[in-house]
Amino acid sequence: MTNHWIDIGNSDCILVMGSNAAECHPISMKWVGKAMENGATLLSVDPRFTRTSSKADFYTALRSGTDIAFLGGMINYIISNNLYNKEYMAYYTNASFILGKKYGFKDGLFSGYNKKTRSYDKSYWAFEMDKNGIPKRDHSLRNSRCVFQQLKKHFSRYDLKKVSAITGTPTADLEKVYKTYAASGKKGKAATIMYAMGWTQHTVGVQNIRTMAMIQLLLGNMGVAGGGVNALRGESNVQGSTDHCLLWHIWPGYLKTARASNTSLDAYNKKWTPKTNDPLSANWWGNYAKYSVSFLKSMFGENATPSNGFGYEWMPKVDDGKAYSWLDLFDAMYKGEFTGFFAWGQNPACSGANANKNREAFTKLDWMVNVNLFENETGSFWKGPGMDPKKIKTEVFFLPCAASVEKEGSVTNSGRWSQWRYKAADPPGDALPDGDIMVELMDKIRKLYRVEGGAFPEPILNLKWDYTSNGTYDSHKVAKEINGYFLADVSVKGKMYKAGTLVPSFAFLQADGTTSSGNWLYCQSYTEKGNMAARRSTEDKSGIGLYSEWSWCWPVNRRIIYNRASVDRYGKPWDEEHPVISWTGKGWAGDVPDGGWPPMLTAEGKLNPKTKYPFIMKPSGHAHMFGPGRADGPFPEHYEPLECPIEKNLMSAQFINPTIKEYGTAADARATCDPRYPIVGTTYRVTEHWQTGVMTRWQPWLVEAQPQSFCEMSRELAKLKGIKNGDKVIVESARGKVEAMAIVTIRFKPFKIAGTTIHQVGLPWCYGWVTPKDGGDSSNLLTPSIGDPNTKIPETKAFMVNVRKA
Repeated sequence: MTNHWIDIGNSDCILVMGSNAAECHPISMKWVGKAMENGATLLSVDPRFTRTSSKADFYTALRSGTDIAFLGGMINYIISNNLYNKEYMAYYTNASFILGKKYGFKDGLFSGYNKKTRSYDKSYWAFEMDKNGIPKRDHSLRNSRCVFQQLKKHFSRYDLKKVSAITGTPTADLEKVYKTYAASGKKGKAATIMYAMGWTQHTVGVQNIRTMAMIQLLLGNMGVAGGGVNALRGESNVQGSTDHCLLWHIWPGYLKTARASNTSLDAYNKKWTPKTNDPLSANWWGNYAKYSVSFLKSMFGENATPSNGFGYEWMPKVDDGKAYSWLDLFDAMYKGEFTGFFAWGQNPACSGANANKNREAFTKLDWMVNVNLFENETGSFWKGPGMDPKKIKTEVFFLPCAASVEKEGSVTNSGRWSQWRYKAADPPGDALPDGDIMVELMDKIRKLYRVEGGAFPEPILNLKWDYTSNGTYDSHKVAKEINGYFLADVSVKGKMYKAGTLVPSFAFLQADGTTSSGNWLYCQSYTEKGNMAARRSTEDKSGIGLYSEWSWCWPVNRRIIYNRASVDRYGKPWDEEHPVISWTGKGWAGDVPDGGWPPMLTAEGKLNPKTKYPFIMKPSGHAHMFGPGRADGPFPEHYEPLECPIEKNLMSAQFINPTIKEYGTAADARATCDPRYPIVGTTYRVTEHWQTGVMTRWQPWLVEAQPQSFCEMSRELAKLKGIKNGDKVIVESARGKVEAMAIVTIRFKPFKIAGTTIHQVGLPWCYGWVTPKDGGDSSNLLTPSIGDPNTKIPETKAFMVNVRKA
């Protein structure tokens, strides 16, 4: 989230799309309610009428997988009706940048596309540069090759009639949503988007969010109170786990994973440190080496020295051009390319797309370690449906672990607030907190390396590993390590800091090995003043709900990021009633500003030579209306899902995302426009069960509330199929089938797509065969293993199925 949960209450208009917040993120609705009490409008756009829709001022439906068409129509509406914030867009985004003559777009493809590699040469998307190597600009936005004019041209194709034909949303409904949301472009108004997996889990997932971010930039809604792009995370600590590099392509703090071609620390830092020739760009990632070296010092401590590149050689490297995402991991496992697997706090037999493929992949392993609270479908896969234990070689080790309330540590919520959580009870029996399991496991591994040696012992034996107190894991030691220390007596900004002192913020980190930080973004979270995440002051000095002394928010306790875009070029808030920051003439008041530099213009209207552009994490200092870094194009474009019910893309001849990487095993069957699978399927969550239900399906009162898997369908589809409410049905895709209870409802309605009636059904994914009896199995047995080309997140929200009475 660019903003935070409480800030939703400052919004004038809230669009919930790609989310059912009322059911899946119920606390967020408290702040939606606060906003509505103050006159805000709530819009719900979802294929199904949900609990969120029931609270909305206006609801409309769209076919799953058509969000870019829907939002592209909003961009066209905003531009066509001159509803955008021109000053914001011209000076704070790259809308004014002039594109080079190699850029182009034709019939669904951008210039630079290579059909053989199914990839783009992004040099075709470069800007024209002046003699100083700075992008040329036209702040009037009239130049035919400036980003704004190309944006206008690109989305002019998304007229109401065309968007309606693709999405199934009536034109009157489209116009209602567009008009209501676009009103936030007026000075003093703000709107926000609340989205979740309904947007991300598509082959165009990244571009879904990009499209909405562009709308927010058009309207001037980034950086302001009540604005931003707000991702509702699917787990209480997803934000924290991402920040600390749960994903394969990053190190902590979003540093890049080292590639094989990064042959030294110098080469690594040079590759990933962006450069700019513009003196007004803060280019904060220019500090990359300070963060990478401090991270390596945190990893290897005294063993990391300048002579060995601070231990860089000991870090794992990934092959250039090769992905190691969830989908790639299970594809490799399915092919027998590796033999051991830790399933830690997860249940991929139910949670992973194309779950039958995952379950079959487990049979190719020599061993699996399952760390979890209860028996689950992953640890017990060998006795599941269709499995013959006599033919499975996999040895499974189950390690019982503590629940969240049985261990101490921090949790970082969607709003980037790191909050300390205390232990409420001891775990039962032999169960241990994850930290204690890791410590014991690593101690034994290190002992084996010392005694027996190994192919590459240095990373294991040189790792800094002193995170216990009295023989048990100490979360406070880890939290301090993440924050970082001064490792030598250092003078920074005229002040002396002693070795062993906790670093006060990331501005003090150095590239010479005199500082450590396990995650530069969390530097300031645990200082000599104490554990900042444990703060619980309910005082709000801001007046807009920042609550700056409740917990700690990365970076540097900034509650709304890019907040220097919340003011005009003179430093005056766009919304004077809800100022995030404001310029006093001597400094900034309010939230922690995105840098202490003065506004862009002086009181006399002249450029301030000491200023910096507000979007400090971008090398250009400007937000990206035009995004040349994406794998599938610098502008979003509507493509059909891998599986869809229509024979052609109504926007172009390019049917699906041209850069997706498909998998070719026998388990990767697909079905588009196949008469055997004529119905659109989607998956979602319910309040009563958590994730795959490993924790909740063992609780009798929750099973009583939601006893078994169900398939929601419209009355029209039920009549067509001869299905009655409460009938047991079989839902089948090209990859698998599940049994479910039919819920015949008015929450789904048939769509009219390109003149054809299309039906859609929905199933929850929180069930599995282990428990309860007759509860059904995971709906991910139906979903395909195909992903977004940027992130490889799977497309589980739009696929094709058939439904029949069991």
